[in-house]
Amino acid sequence: MNIARNSKLMGAVALSLGLAVAGCGGMPTNTSLYSTKQAVVERTNYTMDISTNRSGLAISEQQRLNGWFETLDLGYGDRVAIEDPTANPAVTDAVNQLAGRYGLIVSAVAPTTSGILQPGQARVVITRSSASVPGCPDWSAQADSNYLNATSPGYGCAVNSNLAAMVANPEDLLEGQAGSGETVVATGTRAIETYREAAPTGAGGLQNATGGGN
Repeated sequence: MNIARNSKLMGAVALSLGLAVAGCGGMPTNTSLYSTKQAVVERTNYTMDISTNRSGLAISEQQRLNGWFETLDLGYGDRVAIEDPTANPAVTDAVNQLAGRYGLIVSAVAPTTSGILQPGQARVVITRSSASVPGCPDWSAQADSNYLNATSPGYGCAVNSNLAAMVANPEDLLEGQAGSGETVVATGTRAIETYREAAPTGAGGLQNATGGGN
């Protein structure tokens, strides 16, 4: 009879331990306040080979290149570079003028691309970056217990995903814009001067309010 009782007791203990272990499955493990879900920046290169001459680009080639810029909706955050084996400054100037219409300047060094340029050709490369946060949302931690007092696996998904979607230049997530090292006093004190020179809200006197009442 004691053996039977002991067997029942051991079975109950084993069952309770099994339920406890099962309840620990999927518990959060990140005990810091740093999100494990960070933005990833991906770069895509678009290339176009153009025909060149001594004077730069023919009108037809300029129109073709400008149409390509319009099709790709060239804008802020994109990088334009040119690969010209002849290093003809007239070609660079022509591409610079077209890219300048979209507020961009041609980079000095072009990224490595596949394909061989034919004689009399140059390659225009547009590098476009995009940012996303892989693995979001993350609802993998489904346990009710949180013995480590850890943050959810999806912690930071909302903020980082919105930041990745709204940033104008995804490259800024990797490295911020470099400053000039000079402080422009006129710009720095503009907000302070506006605040000081603003007229008080009550300078015009109190407004007479007339109306009926009970």
